[in-house]
Amino acid sequence: MVKLLLTSNGFYNDAIKEKFLKLIKGKPNELDVAIITTASPQKDNNRFAQKAKEDFKDMGFQNIDFIDIEFDNPKSLAHKDVIYINGGNPFNLLFHTKQNGADSVFRDLVNKNVVIVGVSAGAVLLGPNIKVVHFFTPQMNTLNTKDFSALGLTDKLVFPHYDREDLFKDSTNNTIEDRLKEFEILEGCQVTRLKDDEYITIEK
Repeated sequence: MVKLLLTSNGFYNDAIKEKFLKLIKGKPNELDVAIITTASPQKDNNRFAQKAKEDFKDMGFQNIDFIDIEFDNPKSLAHKDVIYINGGNPFNLLFHTKQNGADSVFRDLVNKNVVIVGVSAGAVLLGPNIKVVHFFTPQMNTLNTKDFSALGLTDKLVFPHYDREDLFKDSTNNTIEDRLKEFEILEGCQVTRLKDDEYITIEK
């Protein structure tokens, strides 16, 4: 069984931390954690990745590694109990996940008792595709990705930062909700909206 915790901002508040601690099995100090830093150009120096490490420490975790699947062997993820996918550029994250074979490793984790925390771009990666990212921010697709299919560990298509109009400015002054409704009609899908302080969990 794999357990997914999808968030906009990781361990943003105590409610999210408490939910996460209910998902894990075993004592935090006995579990191995990987923080995937690939989506951010700052990698493990990204302030959100550093905050995640501190949050894990505060919760009692001791074995915490930064892993960049652009350069590191993704097979090391197979031995982790908790995988935290940090945010950043979803296109870069998707590209390197497929390029390095990490997508196969992630799908194999479904048969193991692993908790995967998807943060922002990481939450979108765990869903069926990242088309909504291309719809809102095509300029982020600097790698000219054509295949937007993602890991499909859940059928939930997440839109993080739903309450942050400042992040998704639009020349037509349409709101995020206006554009999400347009996207849902175009794609015949339903988008799960996540505000910065919200989360959803999936156990399967």
